[in-house]
Amino acid sequence: MKVDIKSQWFSLASKYTKDDFLINSLWLEISKHYSEKNRYYHTLSHIQNMLHQAKNFENKIIDFDALLFTIWYHDIIYKSTKKDNEVQSAHFAKTSLENFNLDIEKIQNLIISTKNHTVILDNNLDNAYLLDFDLSILGSDWEIYKNYTHQIRKEYKIYPNFMYRSGRKKVLRHFLERETLYFTETYQITHENRARQNLEKELEML
Repeated sequence: MKVDIKSQWFSLASKYTKDDFLINSLWLEISKHYSEKNRYYHTLSHIQNMLHQAKNFENKIIDFDALLFTIWYHDIIYKSTKKDNEVQSAHFAKTSLENFNLDIEKIQNLIISTKNHTVILDNNLDNAYLLDFDLSILGSDWEIYKNYTHQIRKEYKIYPNFMYRSGRKKVLRHFLERETLYFTETYQITHENRARQNLEKELEML
């Protein structure tokens, strides 16, 4: 899988620079961060999944490349003990992409929108699609969702069960209290009901 995802990075980045050394250096950084030993869900597999979904909706997305760069960098900084991962990831993206002719501020805002999963940029549906891609796992078949919950628990293994369960319940209830989990009509139709069922089932099991 890594060969395939690496080629996707090179294909995207080479549209903005001819510096192969820079492209490869950025790839090595990306690969290193998403392969950290504390990661079980927020890995290159998560990025690959989001890139695949983005490709399926390419004709619906206005600034497709900006969305792709956002996907690559939105979880590049991920520490379960920190609350500023998205801000740090946005800063990392700005530093990494400073030599690319991109709207970096837009990419930073898109990354930051994944913190609370609320749309920041509403002039089109790009931000909405990004958030729906990111939360698509919630609307998966139960076995896939259950595996995701185990992966998340491993990422928070520093916390004892009583602390983790309390925090996780708060997150689940927050999502369930939202009017909708998803922001695009497509994902509301295909993912909303199953996501709510999964969240409620996990909540009962905690």
